[in-house]
Amino acid sequence: MTRPLEGIKIIDFTHVQAGPACTQLLAWFGADVIKVERPGSGDVTRTQLRDIPNVDALYFTMLNSNKKSLTLDTKKPEGKEVLEKLIRESDVMVENFGPGALDRMGFPWEHIKELNPKMILASVKGFSDGHHYDDLKVYENVAQCAGGSASTTGFWDGPPTISAAALGDSNTGMHLAIGILTALIGRDKTGKGQKVAVSMQDSVLNLCRVKLRDQQRLDRLGYLEEYPQYPHGEFSDVVPRGGNAGGGGQPGWVLKCKGWETDPNAYIYFTIQGHAWAPICKAIGKPEWIDDPKYNTAQARQPHIFDIFATIETWLADKTKFEAVDILRKFDIPCAPVLTMKELANDPSLRESGTITEVQHKERGPYLTVGSPIKFSDMKPEITASPLLGEHTDEVLASLGYSSEQISKLHDAQAV
Repeated sequence: MTRPLEGIKIIDFTHVQAGPACTQLLAWFGADVIKVERPGSGDVTRTQLRDIPNVDALYFTMLNSNKKSLTLDTKKPEGKEVLEKLIRESDVMVENFGPGALDRMGFPWEHIKELNPKMILASVKGFSDGHHYDDLKVYENVAQCAGGSASTTGFWDGPPTISAAALGDSNTGMHLAIGILTALIGRDKTGKGQKVAVSMQDSVLNLCRVKLRDQQRLDRLGYLEEYPQYPHGEFSDVVPRGGNAGGGGQPGWVLKCKGWETDPNAYIYFTIQGHAWAPICKAIGKPEWIDDPKYNTAQARQPHIFDIFATIETWLADKTKFEAVDILRKFDIPCAPVLTMKELANDPSLRESGTITEVQHKERGPYLTVGSPIKFSDMKPEITASPLLGEHTDEVLASLGYSSEQISKLHDAQAV
């Protein structure tokens, strides 16, 4: 099957998570992604949080599927020469170095453009260029705090809370992938390359836009009626933490199910939408609430919302989270079980769709990784294992016109 990005060559100068998440996505869709790594060590995640001694860590394998690995010492003249040839023949370079690193390497944007006017240089930043914090080193949790996520996550009587979702890293990589594809389409029209940059702060804020919406509403009204603090609590002048309340204006909460005393994930998320009020009342055995003026409108329900949730929790007491959802789905009530990573890893639907996939690694054997979350009618991306360090060095050098003798000399010159 021909994949849409076949023929696009990408120099992957990224490490850890944000950049590799971007380039992995493009590799799934057919791009020839060449991961450039330092001889002898490579991406730091190869050795971070290892579960098998002397084998690439899952941190690395799950972010570098479908790529090639080229070891290259760009501090040496021989390495710089290889990189120049690679730039001339590639379409995209993706990097997440610190500010000025490419310049110090001898490859500022002006030089890259001279080598290849059609090159797209894509960069992951902590903060946008010119930002007053643009010299700060940024990791996942730093980005979540700087982007507004942490201040609005958690419970109102506790500290700001970090999300387990990689809002700073993988989310930024997804945004950068969109930018790269947009630049490639633009190049088809203009014939010119360009720089593309995405900051981690900006990417987190983009996903927190409803909280920016709420800040403006709070500034105008002094309260937010869909938050648990309304109508009996107090609001300050900033968007509060809302616990498990929904962000879309529909009251929702995490509710206990059978077994919660021993299972910390025996819960469902339950949403009370206006159109589902009558079905909710029927499902939980409270038909008298349908027309009761204390409950029959969203405004009337809000002062009693936690009493309503408590009643639903009583109904849930003898039902597992899966039994409860199987009943409620028949009433078209928005809800879901709180699923653990173990449950997701073994979910047959996710295995069938390719969202969770098992691949074979040359050293660690079989392991689970994520597949493409994007589904196509005419394409199902094949997920292959991450490369060993330097596994494709000779192949890439040969494709650049190096003879076997030249390749041998280059290895000697870069020997660690």
